[in-house]
Amino acid sequence: MRLPKMSTQGHTWARQVKKENEEEDPLDQLISRSGCAASHYAVQECMAQHQDWRHCQPQVQAFRDCMSEQQARRREELQRRKEQGSAHH
Repeated sequence: MRLPKMSTQGHTWARQVKKENEEEDPLDQLISRSGCAASHYAVQECMAQHQDWRHCQPQVQAFRDCMSEQQARRREELQRRKEQGSAHH
């Protein structure tokens, strides 16, 4: 088994291009489904440019807000489904 070569440059913050036969990363799938992909990519682009998350706080906050809103909508939907399911019994 060959291990991938470790980068001496640290994290590569630039978005990776998916190869044709390569499966999409589960985290990327989650972010895409959340509707927050644009703000996630803004964080990645900022990190690629500045190499320091402290310079990217507006982008990080926008992504955090988007994900929080998405999670709240998901919780509401699950609660609604639960209530509808128990009403039918």
